[in-house]
Amino acid sequence: MHYLTQAAEIQTQIAKFALAKVLWLDTEVANWNTPYPKLSLIQILAEPTDSTGHFAYVFDVLNKPDLIALFIQQIMVNSQIEKVFHNASFDLKYLGEKSAQNITCTLKLARKITLKKLQTSNLKLKTLAAELCQFSHVDSEEGRSDWGKRPLSEKQLHYAAMDTVYLATVHRRLLEISSPNFVTNIFNIMPDDSKNTSLTATKVRVAFECPRLFYLHQKFGGNTLFTPQNNQIGIGNSFHNLADIFIKLAVSESRFTEIFKTSTSQLNIDEIASLLQQLFYEIKFSTYLEKAIEQDASAAQPLYKVWQGLQGLIRRFAELLVVNRRYCSAEAVIRNTFVSQERKLEHYFQLPDGTQQRVGGEFDCLVYNFEVKRLCVLEFKTYQPVDPSAQLAQVALYSYMLWHQKKVAVDSAVYCVLPEFKEYQYSWEQLENTVHQLIPYKLHQMQQWLTWEPPHPNSPPPTTQPYLCEICPQQQKCQNFFVSSSLPSKDKKNGGQDAHPTRTNSVNADAIGEELVTTLQSFGISVDYHGAAVGPAFIRVKLKPHLGVKVNALLKLSADLQVQMGLANPPLIAPQAGYVSVDLPRPDRQIASFEKYIQPQFLPPTIPVKIAIGVSIEGELIEADLSDANTCHFLVGGTTGSGKSEFLRSLLLSLLNRHSPQHLKIALVDPKRVTFPEFEKMPWLYSPVVKDSDRAIELMDGLVAEMESRYHHFEKAGCADLSTYNQRSTQILPRIVCIFDEYADFMAEKEIRISLEQSIKRLGAMARAAGIHLIIATQRPEAKVVTPIIRSNLPGRVALRTASEADSAIVLGGKQTAAAYLLGKGDLLYQIGAQIHRLQSLFVKNIQLPSA
Repeated sequence: MHYLTQAAEIQTQIAKFALAKVLWLDTEVANWNTPYPKLSLIQILAEPTDSTGHFAYVFDVLNKPDLIALFIQQIMVNSQIEKVFHNASFDLKYLGEKSAQNITCTLKLARKITLKKLQTSNLKLKTLAAELCQFSHVDSEEGRSDWGKRPLSEKQLHYAAMDTVYLATVHRRLLEISSPNFVTNIFNIMPDDSKNTSLTATKVRVAFECPRLFYLHQKFGGNTLFTPQNNQIGIGNSFHNLADIFIKLAVSESRFTEIFKTSTSQLNIDEIASLLQQLFYEIKFSTYLEKAIEQDASAAQPLYKVWQGLQGLIRRFAELLVVNRRYCSAEAVIRNTFVSQERKLEHYFQLPDGTQQRVGGEFDCLVYNFEVKRLCVLEFKTYQPVDPSAQLAQVALYSYMLWHQKKVAVDSAVYCVLPEFKEYQYSWEQLENTVHQLIPYKLHQMQQWLTWEPPHPNSPPPTTQPYLCEICPQQQKCQNFFVSSSLPSKDKKNGGQDAHPTRTNSVNADAIGEELVTTLQSFGISVDYHGAAVGPAFIRVKLKPHLGVKVNALLKLSADLQVQMGLANPPLIAPQAGYVSVDLPRPDRQIASFEKYIQPQFLPPTIPVKIAIGVSIEGELIEADLSDANTCHFLVGGTTGSGKSEFLRSLLLSLLNRHSPQHLKIALVDPKRVTFPEFEKMPWLYSPVVKDSDRAIELMDGLVAEMESRYHHFEKAGCADLSTYNQRSTQILPRIVCIFDEYADFMAEKEIRISLEQSIKRLGAMARAAGIHLIIATQRPEAKVVTPIIRSNLPGRVALRTASEADSAIVLGGKQTAAAYLLGKGDLLYQIGAQIHRLQSLFVKNIQLPSA
């Protein structure tokens, strides 16, 4: 907020505003209830995306008629500038009256839409801001303060600035409802400039909860609060106002100080809390309640809930004050506990792509705990959050911005006061090692989401917590917007059929299931049909054998079913928990498009590095965590036509789309020179792509040396692994993933084989903690190629179609021969522990490297 008092600076700014197309305006009047009112302030906003008042201007024009006249002359009578007021008839009394041109009145616009359609309590600006646009902490009381008295308080100036922010947001929302075609022109929405959009801590919280809800709110406004049915809503503003009043009273009112004048040994938390609650009720809450009920009798029940919440909050304050009293006098303990400072914060975050992102916000309270000698920023909630981790992201931002301001560690806490008091507390150290490192990447993600426009691919992803969809405040809009915008286009060459690669509704799985049951009955096998799931490549039919029917009887019928049902490939039959699965090839096989499942989003170095394995029968992307001892290194086997090269390419791209070159390095071995040609000049490369045996030995020896060097660094830093080291060190060590295609090509010569085996043995046994991972692939997983040394040091296994049952058993171990009967083209078996999952590998049609 820019508060201008000098004539010269106001004149200069008026000249700048005279070039604007749209201005959102408000006024504050001194002596408004007397026969001699005077214009005190003119508030102006020219940046409608401002949500904190940072870009608002407040002109102090009390007793400055020349400046008022200049404003009228340069702005109000200028027909080229649209001037937006809420109640224009009031403001125009002081700003040109009938001479003013091109005036928009949002109150008239709201009346035209009707109160019934808006579903708000009334059409006042503050009500529309709170109920229609979901602003929190809307101050509706400061407007009655004395605007003729100087100096003005910070609270008055904040109130004045925010009026223009509320006005711009309400104006936009009303236009969206009544005249959506005019919104873009009037608000000058610039999709290409979305990176410069100011974000808030609240929006970051929403982005953590659901990227699509964040997108919809940023583009169209609307509610962003997930509210389960048992949560109390509509009382947040009253609670926050009264919490502020309590703190100010406690600091300034001597009766609160008297409570702490007893000796510290005699202070009882329950008694202190009761006295504080009683005193606040007598001084403020009782009269507040009476006035509210006089105006609206229905306010009693919500305010009773507010009082419940305040009691819990005051008790928590009592606990802290009793602790601090041991270190402070009675006279100083309250003012030393509640830290008085400007609560609005802003910070420009440096993002992974080198740009900056402004984030603003306003925290609820800042306290100091003398026992731990630490500041703590508090956020109050009048409901229990559906996602505490998202609330953590919001309050962690405040902590981080305060740290930049004060250069001291700041803890964070979320106080959820209803229906019962719950506290979520986080130390600075917890935040520093987790959330603070994640924020720049999340902001970068949010920027990328905002650049998306339908019908392009890579829309903001849905929430990772599907239960939130059931209580989403914009559920219908989300479904209509994202589902309709992602509907497949019609492929004219296909006779107008849907061209989307993963459509499954053309398959009648139930009919196929019933045919299978009938066929089995012809062999004397009685089963019940328990449904079917349709994947991209096959249909999984679930059968429950009748009592007395042995599972082994079904297992022997694979070839018979292929013949009787006219299948191109024999079905895979396997016992499952409670049923037998029969995987039948789809007659209209589909692909699993890489772009549908993986969106570019760089993650922080402390996040686990995962590789995309494939899509399950349920349509879920299955990934492997390279930091897990069971999946830190992989053996991949698959014959010609199995889709091994496509699998390796999609796996590699899944890494590049999520991790920057600063945090991930890739080593590639490509003796056939056809698997990785598009990746030869990418910035992620650890070294040039290896294509011959001598360079392969050098690479593996170099990775062993790198591993040993890293362990030396870990020992000096007192760390056990890469994740811990990167959390503590200012110098980030990147993870290294070595993808070794067609390993068999190097096994012909004994010396080369021995050298490579020894390197793989050392890396397989020790490199996981150092952040170095191997993915060894071959077309010929024969016993002489994939030796016991290799198998024992590569715990992760992926088998695409193999040339024989023996090859399948070598990749998967034991008697697992099913890979010999896979369908090829990315149909694979993924072994993790004792479980084997049948998946479809992702398919990348066009290799496009993400911008580094």
